[in-house]
Amino acid sequence: MEQAQTEPKYHFGVVQGFSIMAVVYLVVGALVGVYIAAELAWPWLNFDIPYISFGRLRPLHTNAVIFAFGGCTLFATSYYVVQRTCSVQLWSNKLAWFTFWGWNAIIVGAVITLPLGFTSGKEYAELEWPLDILIAVVWLSYMFNYIMTIGNRKVSHIYVANWFFLAMQVMITFLHVGNSMAIPVSFTQSYSMYAGPQDAMVQWWYGHNAVGFFLTAGFLGIMYYFIPKQAGRPIFSYRLSVLHFWTLIFGYVWLGAHHLQYTALPDWSGTLASAFSLAMIIPSWGGAVNGLMTLSGAWHRLRTDYVLRFLIVSLAFYAMSTFEGPMMSIRTVNALSHYTDWTIGHVHSGALGWVAMVSIGALYYLIPTLFHTKLYSEKLVNVHFWMATVGITFYICAMWVSGIMQAMMWRAYDEYGALVYTFAESVAAMHPYYALRALGGAIFLAGCVLMLYNVIMTIKQAQPEPAEARA
Repeated sequence: MEQAQTEPKYHFGVVQGFSIMAVVYLVVGALVGVYIAAELAWPWLNFDIPYISFGRLRPLHTNAVIFAFGGCTLFATSYYVVQRTCSVQLWSNKLAWFTFWGWNAIIVGAVITLPLGFTSGKEYAELEWPLDILIAVVWLSYMFNYIMTIGNRKVSHIYVANWFFLAMQVMITFLHVGNSMAIPVSFTQSYSMYAGPQDAMVQWWYGHNAVGFFLTAGFLGIMYYFIPKQAGRPIFSYRLSVLHFWTLIFGYVWLGAHHLQYTALPDWSGTLASAFSLAMIIPSWGGAVNGLMTLSGAWHRLRTDYVLRFLIVSLAFYAMSTFEGPMMSIRTVNALSHYTDWTIGHVHSGALGWVAMVSIGALYYLIPTLFHTKLYSEKLVNVHFWMATVGITFYICAMWVSGIMQAMMWRAYDEYGALVYTFAESVAAMHPYYALRALGGAIFLAGCVLMLYNVIMTIKQAQPEPAEARA
């Protein structure tokens, strides 16, 4: 009887593991990103070593921040949220730990293979076929465990955050398997089963929906749980959250072809993607407003609650990037913006401003909760917030200006119809902005290092015999 009373109510060990690794990978991914940003400004930094050249490290950076940091954050928060909202343990703690070790094995595989140049060449899907198979196995295990946990729930209602997590799990399964279909020719090389425009279409069906479901739907699940929890208030409108879910999930799958305007794809596909992209402003802003309005009557908390600042400011970046993206999908704007640094600025306003900020806020909430203690230093959280905000602002503004300048230089013709500037001249003109981007990234990275220190010290001060987790 005494033993039954001392058993933990939930399986939080795996949540602790994923949370800690998320913070570690945030630092690692940001470090690689700052280094390759510096390489673009000062190319000699590659030291003529192929393994640390921009072409090798860039996919390592994207995989580290999206799948290592972002993935571990999603595993941690979804495993936590599903237990708390369903009032039940994970269906299988062993299966959850399998996903932990499997996912980290995939990340180690990426760290080894990508610098060696073993890559499929597909954006956000660079890993070769053995790792692709492992990803599918781990992801399906994760989804099965999640669905079974919801099936065992002790409450009749399924909270909206779980719907977003489920949509992410189901759609990423289709996207990953569909886009990764390949013919292996060796253990480290394969060829896509698709060719030409079909390959491009499938790739960007995957590429933009990896953003739409992995980096948007999953993190909206985080938003819908952790903002009400941190604010101590219910979500502003539950009906709006359900409307947000269904419109977002239906609309997002059509957007991929807006990356392929003015290509060999039929015009109708780009037009369809552009139309749906513009329509997606409505559910996106509806979700952002829903999160922001949750603070109605509690805005004063932002003066002292630095964790809440991360969560709320992330919604401002979410609203901004989900307006900017649809605008960039319009053909006339796309003709100017595509293939320039403006796209890089847009991606990072979403990745750093939305995804990283909401993740950091959720992790600052989770880690003290999981280890039954208080944050080591609230002041360091405040310093981190301002470093992250300033760093992101430097980064995206530099890329916006650089991108528009690039496009204008590339499009400049003289009276004889000849190009006014060579490509090399446009690259030279971008140098100050590349240096400014590296500076912004370095400031953001320094904030991440502060977070890692704060997390380590928070865990160190935790009691060895934890009390019951807070609700």
